This record gives sequence, C-alpha cells and structure tokens, in this order.
Amino acid sequence: MKYFSLLLIMPLFLLFSCNDNIKTAKIEDVLKKAEKGNVEAQIEAGMRYYNGTDEVTKDFAEAAHWFRMAAEQVNAEGQYRLGRMYNYGEGEKKNEETAVRLYRQAANQGHPYAQKELSLAFRYGSGIEKNQDSAFYWEEKAYPEILKIAESGNAEGECQLGDCYFYGIGIKQSYIEGFGWYLKAAEQGDIIAQRCVGYCYEFGEGVEKSYTEAARWFRKAAKQGDKEAQCALGSCYYDGLGLEKSYTDATQWYLRSAEQGNDLAQYKLGTCYANGNGVEQSYTKAAHWYLKAAEQGNDFAQYALGVCYAEGKGVEQSYTEAKKWLKIVAEKNYVNAQQAQYYLRKINDCYDD
Repeated sequence: MKYFSLLLIMPLFLLFSCNDNIKTAKIEDVLKKAEKGNVEAQIEAGMRYYNGTDEVTKDFAEAAHWFRMAAEQVNAEGQYRLGRMYNYGEGEKKNEETAVRLYRQAANQGHPYAQKELSLAFRYGSGIEKNQDSAFYWEEKAYPEILKIAESGNAEGECQLGDCYFYGIGIKQSYIEGFGWYLKAAEQGDIIAQRCVGYCYEFGEGVEKSYTEAARWFRKAAKQGDKEAQCALGSCYYDGLGLEKSYTDATQWYLRSAEQGNDLAQYKLGTCYANGNGVEQSYTKAAHWYLKAAEQGNDFAQYALGVCYAEGKGVEQSYTEAKKWLKIVAEKNYVNAQQAQYYLRKINDCYDD
C-alpha cells in the first residue's frame, strides 16, 4: 500500500526518475525482482521485451505478460502499457474495449498518458461511446502533466506533447508545435516520435513536405523494430518516394512489419505476392497474408480475400467464403464497399453455392 499511496500524491514525471537502479540492472536481476512481485522491475522487464535490447529479443507477448503482472497490482503504468498493447494488437488480440478499460483504470490514478488516450477514445468513439464532454474532461487533466514531463526533457513526454498539439488535446491544435516536440523526442531516439516525424515530412504537416526526410526518419524507427515505420519505409521503396524504387527492398520491409502483425503490411505483402513484385509470384502466399490482414479487420485485405475465394486463386474456390468476406466489406463505408457490392451481385446473379 505504501507504493500506491506514493503513486497518488507524487507527480508522474518525478516517478519516472525513481528506478535508476532497475534501469541499469542486468536482465537476469530485473526478472528475479519481477518474479518476486517488484512492480518497477515488472515494468522494466515489459519495456525491455517491448523494445528489444542487446540482452533480450523483442517479444510483445512477453512484454504484455509483465505489464499484466504490474497491472494486476493496480499499477497505473502497467495498466497504461497493457492498454496500449490491446489498443494496437501487440502481444494481445486487438481489443479497443479492453484498452479503454485499462486506460480508465490508469487515468483514475492520475496517469497523464492514459488520460490523453482516454480523451481520444471518447472523442472518436474508439472502444467506447462518443462523449465530447468526457473527452474534454480527460484532456484537461492530461495536458498540464504532460507539459511538465516534456519540459523536463523526457523523450516520451515530448512525444506525448507532440500528440497533444497535433490533436488539440488540452491546447489549441498546431502542427508546427506538434512537429517541434516530435523532433525533440526523435532526436533523443524515441521510436514513436521518429515515426511521427517521418509522417510529418511525408504529408507536409508542420514542416515542408520532403519524402527524402520522411524515408530517413522512417528508417531510424524501422531499424529499432517499429512495425508501422517498417511498413511506411516499405512503401517508400515500393513507390520510389524519397528512395530509389525497389520492390525487393519494399517486400523485405513489408515482411518485417507483417511478421509483427501490422495488417497494412500484411495486405501490401499479399499484393506483392499476387503481382510478383519483389518476390516470386504466388497466389497461395498472397491469400495467406490477405487472410492474416482480413482477420484484423483490414477492408482492403477482406475484399482481396473475397476475390481470391471467388476466383479460386491461392485457395480452394468457395463462393460461400467469397460472399462472407465481401459482405463484410460491402457493409462498411470504405472505398472498397461499392466494389464489394458489385462483386456480390455478380456472384449472386451467376452462381448458386
């Protein structure tokens, strides 16, 4: 109980500096303490497995295990970190409702990053019903503490403040200010910030558009194992944006991202196999990756998989399966909805499965 009472009265930006001994300890020592129930060691073990180090290979499932152990001790940091893993489908099956539940638990303990995520969930209706009053309530709590953390020079805090400016969380929206804070964090090596800087350069948000700079920052994050950056770098190679066009390099980065569970990379890798771009053409492998992405809700992959089943490409022909996947897409308001509706009518008019 002593630890929890400290958590409630001590600002989180001070807590971040309280575990220097744990941060410098060897992984064996960290795990021994974690197994005995030491919360700080559990968080540290989770972070090392999440990011990957010289001592341990990146392992989202193992990271989720340690964050869960901390969360079960009602630790706000563990709740927040586990919530993120559910939110992004890392080490746990993607579940926005569970993510929101964990964010709320951490937010109620004063965790500013969880408060920020909860405000966005209420704003956009992600895993919870939209409620702009609740969104405003949580962003007003989150911003002041995130600002303190960022101004102390903490890289993650700087990245979080970049989010605040980008999405107008507790402060007037400003892409320029957001980019500035992302850059500060990125220059300290923060992986997410590096990816965000890449996106800013790619779309010209807060900074002059530059595909070359976008690719440079995507590469920094991709080399650290960030699956979104790996997918983005693959697309730079695929489309020849900021880099010399190379389907071979594109598929290599798509594969790294896809193997970590990124649904967009899985879809794009499937398309590379379907068209024989950078890899030997294979409808079987295309359907394999389409299925992985489709099961995560990627509508492009769901449509492509439906077509595979309708035409018997890479899978045994099945109009029942084709209808199942195409119907999912047809009921969405996405770009492939009309195409899916057309293909469904075509199947219904011509075939009786």
